[in-house]
Amino acid sequence: MYRRRALPLVALATAAALSAVLSAVPAQAVAAGAARVALPALSGPHQVGTAELHLVDTGRQDPWHPNEKRELMVTVTYPAWPAGARAPWLSAAGARVLDREVSSVLTGPVDWVGTTRRARTAAPVERVRGGWPVVLFSPGFGVARELNATITDDLASHGYVVVSMAHTYESQWVEFPNGRVVEAEVGDDPASFRTALEARIADTRFVLDEVTHLDRGQNPDAEHDPLPRGLAGSLDLSDVGVFGHSYGGFTAAETMYRDQRFDAGVNLDGSMVVGDPDLPGDSVLHGVGRPFMLVGSDAVDPATGQVREGTHTSGFEPSWGTFWTNQRGWKRDLHFSGSAHLGFTDYQVVLPQLSRVLQPGVSEAIIGTIDPTRSARAQHEYLAGFFDLHLKHRDRHLFDHDDPRYPATRFVP
Repeated sequence: MYRRRALPLVALATAAALSAVLSAVPAQAVAAGAARVALPALSGPHQVGTAELHLVDTGRQDPWHPNEKRELMVTVTYPAWPAGARAPWLSAAGARVLDREVSSVLTGPVDWVGTTRRARTAAPVERVRGGWPVVLFSPGFGVARELNATITDDLASHGYVVVSMAHTYESQWVEFPNGRVVEAEVGDDPASFRTALEARIADTRFVLDEVTHLDRGQNPDAEHDPLPRGLAGSLDLSDVGVFGHSYGGFTAAETMYRDQRFDAGVNLDGSMVVGDPDLPGDSVLHGVGRPFMLVGSDAVDPATGQVREGTHTSGFEPSWGTFWTNQRGWKRDLHFSGSAHLGFTDYQVVLPQLSRVLQPGVSEAIIGTIDPTRSARAQHEYLAGFFDLHLKHRDRHLFDHDDPRYPATRFVP
């Protein structure tokens, strides 16, 4: 499931397997008959806009390149009035990185660069009294933030400003405004995992600092590119959430343990150890004291070959059991039966659309056998419901009992 000592290699390999080969010709000349994909409609009542920010932490050296200041790219997605063009899902540069990493798992080309998000560029912010709560998102180790656009865009449609982070030199790729592309170069040894975790926690806290400055009318973008109209002053920073996938879920818990500004968090299928089963995080040993939800998948146990459930009771991921015992605040363990680790990324909705060009067995290995449409809907509903409950203080009673609309999804007591 999510115990991955060699997580960077696993993440890169699976992302490559899922991201089909672009045509060998230039991106603007897509092969005739290339498979196309579409990201799903938003489930919330709001349209969404999006903007990218280039942030530089002048007070911190980069842990991987100590002669450089730490710099990040983040994507801000927010409730918006419907204006502007739909944003691209992947840039041509990002698609080329994936193309080079991919082994041949497809029988034909895919028009990845033709896929668009539901979020629109240059869209003015929809204003609301009191502002929109803010939620930060951290992707998995070695995975680009762009590959989680479905879940972050959908959460924004429920009335949140969602800030999705790239962790430079660790994320699969990070593209900066001048066209410079930085790729992952982090190893999979325990020391690298520790460095990465500390960098992620510092990144998350720094991004919240910059978002706070933005709300006060400052422009934190390094190039001072114009911000979306109405974004400053539209944030409610009295209630802040954080969530992530895989190592990003662990990042969310560890950041909450260190920083009391984060009020609620979610771990999407992430082991809570520092690259080694014997090195649990502080959040595991002490809990976080505020609302936190674990969301798990199934996986094949490498020791036995059997399918094991990723829950706090199964013993397959011991850090979850320890965290559950020590967590003093509100908690839930939500399990998706038949799902797989990367089913909590965009591939849950993308792979089913590629059946005619995808080699046999790839989809099942990556996103599992769970009904893909129901899985995506449940992810969106429970994530929005969690933050509605703990940031907006609106109880939709989603967490009182299992929902018959999602028979493969259940709470583990």
